[in-house]
Amino acid sequence: MLDVFRILGYSPAFTGELETGIEKIAIYGFENDPKHVTRQLESGHWTSKLGKNVDIEHELDGLCGSKYGEVLMVMSRPQGARPRGPIPLVRRGVADAVGA
Repeated sequence: MLDVFRILGYSPAFTGELETGIEKIAIYGFENDPKHVTRQLESGHWTSKLGKNVDIEHELDGLCGSKYGEVLMVMSRPQGARPRGPIPLVRRGVADAVGA
């Protein structure tokens, strides 16, 4: 999952604090098993989509627990940054999806 965000221009951030001109995301999960990604708003709060038509605002640690795990990493990029070049798409076959 980290590779996807690196392709989109994100790199590890030192803090989850609001920084002018910087977009941030946080990845939640258990050890090396990411479960959820949230995005920082201009207010400094974080926003998450928790289902169809369910968007919430919360603190960075607001989703930590048994469902989403802990914050594994915060990543950032300059506001409005776009990936360089085309984004590679990976098509997986049924055998890949089931681990055969």
